[in-house]
Amino acid sequence: MVIGGTSGLGRAIMLALAEAGADVVPTSRRAEQVDSAAREAEARGRRALRLTSDVVDRASLEALLESVVRKLGKVDVLVNAAGRTKRTPTIDLSEKDWNDIIETNLTGTLRACQIFGRHMIERRYGRIINIASLTSLISMHEVAAYAASKSGVASLTKTLAIEWAPLGVCVNALVPGVFRTALNEKLLDGTARGQEFLLRTPMKRFGKPEELGGAAVFLASASAAFVTGITLPVDGGFLASGVNQ
Repeated sequence: MVIGGTSGLGRAIMLALAEAGADVVPTSRRAEQVDSAAREAEARGRRALRLTSDVVDRASLEALLESVVRKLGKVDVLVNAAGRTKRTPTIDLSEKDWNDIIETNLTGTLRACQIFGRHMIERRYGRIINIASLTSLISMHEVAAYAASKSGVASLTKTLAIEWAPLGVCVNALVPGVFRTALNEKLLDGTARGQEFLLRTPMKRFGKPEELGGAAVFLASASAAFVTGITLPVDGGFLASGVNQ
């Protein structure tokens, strides 16, 4: 189950899981994007369901789980990749924008973890992979709501990990570095912000979405059976960076 698995990094993770042998459910709010992502998974020889959902609507997530269990029997892996952001000076940040971002990124992740986590706990097996952020660990300019939400995701990941470890469910998070996607290319290409990201990334390039997939496959696999509560950076050395020249 990849919530937010129809575009960007979520789609790349979904495809990596399919290539590793998983049947997948790439879900988001838009039916046309769900269909497109499902066809890509099927082209790799896997089963894929076409189901829409919205992380701000608990009933839609409950219906999603019910449909998947009815059609595929179980959910072994949950990836929480739905998210939103908005850049604005914090002094001007409206409460609506703050609440919308927290609702999607943090509360939406909690809802999915609760709903799918209960199913996993009942089966005494599960892998949950949340998507944290560099802003879970460092500060970035004018994205206070996003940073707060992703710091919350990192903390939630560790809390659930210790609660659910005795129950057979591993909960971890990926920390993507700066990956160039269709959604952010205008913010990165030829801009001062993009140049600063490159300066602070020792590999001197942006990540490719497919380069996040291997870490997700590892956390979803039997090889990670004793791994829980971690935030795993895939960042080209960004978090290790100090002075690079």
